[in-house]
Amino acid sequence: MNRLLNKDDNLSILIAGIFAIIVGIGVARFAFTSLIPSMLQDYLDITFAGILASLNFAGYLTGSILSVFIKDINQKVVLFRIGLVLAILTTFVLGFSTNETYWIIARIIAGFAGAMALVVGSAIVMTKLKIESKTKAMGIHFSGIGFSILTTDLINRYILSSGGTWQESWKVLAIFGAILSIYSIYILSFDKEVKQNVVKHKFDISIFTIFVILLIMAYFTEGVGFVVQGTFLPDIINNLPGLAGYGNLTWTLVGLAGIPSCIIWMRLAHKYGSINIIIIALLIQMVGILIPTFTNNIYLNLLSGIFYGGTFIGLVALFMNLGGQLAKHNPVVLMGALTTSYGIGQVIAPLYSVYLIEKFGNYDYALYLTAFIVFGGVLLLFIAKKFETEKI
Repeated sequence: MNRLLNKDDNLSILIAGIFAIIVGIGVARFAFTSLIPSMLQDYLDITFAGILASLNFAGYLTGSILSVFIKDINQKVVLFRIGLVLAILTTFVLGFSTNETYWIIARIIAGFAGAMALVVGSAIVMTKLKIESKTKAMGIHFSGIGFSILTTDLINRYILSSGGTWQESWKVLAIFGAILSIYSIYILSFDKEVKQNVVKHKFDISIFTIFVILLIMAYFTEGVGFVVQGTFLPDIINNLPGLAGYGNLTWTLVGLAGIPSCIIWMRLAHKYGSINIIIIALLIQMVGILIPTFTNNIYLNLLSGIFYGGTFIGLVALFMNLGGQLAKHNPVVLMGALTTSYGIGQVIAPLYSVYLIEKFGNYDYALYLTAFIVFGGVLLLFIAKKFETEKI
């Protein structure tokens, strides 16, 4: 118990970081995906759901870019706390109101809150950890994304199966998030102000080789590949013939597969090279995206969820880790470019998806286009491999 309450213990720091991800990414983001099938029955339509998802990612993009330029760790702590509070308050809005304007504002702010919890929270965790191999420890930290999907989905499934409504789910999620936030705010803080020597580096323009440009473009395609299933997967499965009701089970498997994925992919990248492993992960993700378009076999579609959960978290870690290696002592511009590229993909994907869903009456063409874009990322990385060998 003493370790769990010790602000400087690595175990408590990692747990607090995972709790923060559950609040900022699980409650404020992925719970929306889990509840979409229920909300579509008596409140949302698919177009408004897509718009809300896009706005949520726009808020996340704004927060991510802002966080890149906040150097002072004490300011990061303040933003982190604000993010957790906003995540809880915006969740309560969804539980108590059906006003569309309030929902739009809440989803934008929730996206911003998610960035504070994940991006800023991760920086605080990295600063506080006292361990030689922080890369491995951060792999454990990012497993929180998988936990965030799993825990919020299990809460939603329990409430709905007990006769509760989706609004009651949002209320319970907000209370659950508030409890976890208390621990995260307590542990991920400093007893006294931390003094940092901020060293300014001139950005080396030579970093922007063709390899880096191709990497940024490929990360855009993963932003697209992440969003469509991350927004609509339960409803995609529920709309397949004979699979009504299996959407939430598939989403549960996404969370389970996501928990160990980051650690596994990072170890593979260390052994076989980041670009090679990113290509493999993107190809697996592409197959998972296409499975619902050609079969309604329950086992293959459950596998689709596993492929998605098992790749998207790892791909974020792989791209960002590679970007950090390339940028070395001055990652601000490159990390900002990668984050922006990924974020643009996140914002665009739900919008073209709802257009194609409305036009054709199913998800197939949205999934075809998404898989095609992800495959484009694979091709870009095959080209990049040549420049990696010659330039990096």
